[in-house]
Amino acid sequence: MKNIGELPEWLPEEILKKVGLPEINQALNDIHFPESEEAALSAKRRFAFEDIFLLQIFNMRQKLKLAKEKAPVIETNLTELKKITEALPFKLTLSQKKSLWEIVQDIGKPAPMNRLLQGDVGSGKTVVAAVAALLAANNGFQSAFMAPTEILARQHFQTLKKLFPDFNEKIALITSSESKIFYGDSLESAVKKADLVKKVESGEIKIIFGTHSLIQKNIKFASLALVVIDEQHRFGVKQRAELLKNHSRVIPHLLSMSATPIPRTLMLTVFGDLDLSVINELPENRKGIVTKIVDPINRSLAYDFIRSQVKKGRQVFVICPRIEPSANNEPAANLRISEWQKLETKSVMEEYEKLSQKIFPDLRVGMLHGQIKSKEKADIMKKFQKGETDILVSTSVIEVGVDIPNASIMLIEGADRFGLAQLYQFRGRVGRGEYQSFCFLFTDSAAKTTNDRLKAIVEAKNGFELAEKDLKLRGPGEFIGQKQTGLPDVAMRGLQDFELIKSSREAAVEILGKDKNMKNHPLLAEKLTEFEKKIHLE
Repeated sequence: MKNIGELPEWLPEEILKKVGLPEINQALNDIHFPESEEAALSAKRRFAFEDIFLLQIFNMRQKLKLAKEKAPVIETNLTELKKITEALPFKLTLSQKKSLWEIVQDIGKPAPMNRLLQGDVGSGKTVVAAVAALLAANNGFQSAFMAPTEILARQHFQTLKKLFPDFNEKIALITSSESKIFYGDSLESAVKKADLVKKVESGEIKIIFGTHSLIQKNIKFASLALVVIDEQHRFGVKQRAELLKNHSRVIPHLLSMSATPIPRTLMLTVFGDLDLSVINELPENRKGIVTKIVDPINRSLAYDFIRSQVKKGRQVFVICPRIEPSANNEPAANLRISEWQKLETKSVMEEYEKLSQKIFPDLRVGMLHGQIKSKEKADIMKKFQKGETDILVSTSVIEVGVDIPNASIMLIEGADRFGLAQLYQFRGRVGRGEYQSFCFLFTDSAAKTTNDRLKAIVEAKNGFELAEKDLKLRGPGEFIGQKQTGLPDVAMRGLQDFELIKSSREAAVEILGKDKNMKNHPLLAEKLTEFEKKIHLE
């Protein structure tokens, strides 16, 4: 340590004093040669604090930078808004109304909105986003809806048609396998992609649905004002400008929708540049989902129950876990996406063979996995939606928000291999119709910890409560991706410490309040530049 020499202290002195942290050289010494446990913990706290502090400043500066950009002003006529919501086939819940009002206020400003709309699967996020898109159309602007898969893009398109059958400003769907236009009043037609692209460019089509690849497609928008993106938390200014593909200096508003509940600590740090709207209640008349943990002894009873439900006309989702690579294979982290897909496909095919040949040879079993081509996937889902398949076996990553009201059973194989937030999302795929729904968590593990984790799903009142438990049990990687974020382990652990986050946020506000451009803190500015280069959060 003596050979290193003194390191310059880049954390402002007033922050060190206020938070009670050791100076950098002292902290380095105490981490390696602590004189007491207290000194070691204090040093550790300092290193966790500094990365979270930089993250807070980074996010706050991103927010300030975005506030300087120009965005289209979408004006809202309250009478018009009332007319739109009253025409819906159901009443909006209080939290839907509150979220919609927050969005309406944001899009009415000349700076770009950067809002995350969170709500459980089936809580009605799409309708809130659709109303915002209608308001944009009424102002002569275009909106783009982007979903993670073609099936979901198609579902959002169908939802909007169903909710607003009289909307006659033209809605389009464009994916790799189809392109169509809805003209209102039940009129719809398939069109050539090239013709559809021209209509979007001319501004004739006001709401466009597609996958996240809309950004890469050769599409130019005439007057894009709102981007709605499903299950992707961040969509930067550069990506939004990319969608415009022209020299407009105007940045569209962004509404990101997510059914993955994010714990409060991560919302204040990793996602600190986003404003948050929450839909925390389900629509009226929605029945609770009966959830059971099923051990190996009770599997046959669960299968008998499932058969009896199918005989009554219900349908079943079966989710398979990814097969972990065997010990003589490469480590999991080194596997390419294509190799992961092969393992997932193998898992689905094995489950499909077991269910279709041994357990339910008398029922119609279908299979869906990532290596099936888009058109075939669409056909499989259509068959399931039409009730021509009784049981659909699928990988864990497929179609998070697919809406099949007649599917009333969710069977999750190897439930102990999924995170709580993920299990909660799977369960939300059923319970969307009038029938009582059930979720079976199959596990071969007899470990008490596994049982406790799965019990949390059975008892959870909402997704946010679960997300906090998941954060404690599995760490932040569950929410911000297992791939490298650029944050060291000590900071990743610090993301679970609410007091540390609170003090880092207050410190960041204090510094930016006095010295927005960091002119009086050159060492901190230098450190921030380094940090910005290594950080990459999705």
